[in-house]
Amino acid sequence: MSQQALARWLVTYDIVEPRNLARVFKLLKKKGVPVQYSVFFVPASAVQMGALVVQLAKLIDLKTDDVRAYRLPEQAWKVTLGATIIPVDLWIDAKGRL
Repeated sequence: MSQQALARWLVTYDIVEPRNLARVFKLLKKKGVPVQYSVFFVPASAVQMGALVVQLAKLIDLKTDDVRAYRLPEQAWKVTLGATIIPVDLWIDAKGRL
């Protein structure tokens, strides 16, 4: 994968301070789609994700908070059980675009 090629990422977080939590949520809401509490789907290149990680690091307490980003494989398998917070009419294509 080139540094500019679009990939699909899951970004998860566990933030202690409510103010930091709100800031992280606000930033991730601009970059992706919430798929579950504290979990976002983010379509981004490696360069974009690197910049996002730098931004997130400035918003959290590195001693108490936890933020993780996982690149999803091209042929990812998924299953959904139970209630979902993603709108039924929301589609995310194979390239990670909304």
